[in-house]
Amino acid sequence: EITRNLTNKPVPRSPIFHMSEANVRAILLDIEGTTTPIKFVYEVLFPFAHHHLKEFIRQHSKSADVSADIEALRAEYHADMENGEKPPHWRVDADDSWLESVTAYVHWQMKQDRKSTALKSLQGKIWEAGYLSGSLLSQVYSDVPPACARWRKQEKKIYIYSSGSILAQKLLFAHTTYGDLSGYISGYFDTTTGAKRAPASYRSISEAISCSGPEVLFVSDASAELDAAAVASMKTALCVRAGSPEPKGGSHGIVNTFDNILPS
Repeated sequence: EITRNLTNKPVPRSPIFHMSEANVRAILLDIEGTTTPIKFVYEVLFPFAHHHLKEFIRQHSKSADVSADIEALRAEYHADMENGEKPPHWRVDADDSWLESVTAYVHWQMKQDRKSTALKSLQGKIWEAGYLSGSLLSQVYSDVPPACARWRKQEKKIYIYSSGSILAQKLLFAHTTYGDLSGYISGYFDTTTGAKRAPASYRSISEAISCSGPEVLFVSDASAELDAAAVASMKTALCVRAGSPEPKGGSHGIVNTFDNILPS
């Protein structure tokens, strides 16, 4: 059997889609481009955080968790300077300079699409306020809710691994246009576990969920992440959604819809 990529050229289907359900105990999912449209992340979530950043920091800077994010960002700023980067100057010589400095530096990081843990943590808190106020509602592909229900019926555990903070992940699945999907998710992992292109991260996840590598299926739209997971002995599937670039090479099976992942 074959699946097809966006150019309709036949692509050999990976054996993972023909294995018995007993061979997979857990499904590990990426978010951006896999469960959720990339456009939602870049055209809704990021602009929301960008727009509300300064006022959020002004209102919450005295809380312990936001203060910790700011201190971590300050440390990253100094590291950037030592590494020859040219971030906006972090001023400390006027009453409001810290607010302007944090805002400018975070905007600078966002423009570079940094995978900073402190940045992601702060963004998650801003999005939380948006979701709770009703200003935000997240998007997932239409095949995600029925797939989650199917996998639960098959007694598979579902986990999320994304560069977004765990808080942001939980909020996204709890406030979708299809309702609250968080009940299907058994656990979440972010960059505090490790880089998504590092095999050690996937070994850590396997250990945390008490599954051996071959018992876990990792689904992502990023081949480099799948390569790392494969080194950690996980099964892999490259998610190629409509409108995505044609995949280039690689040994991962291609899936265009979750309907083809452990179908009933």
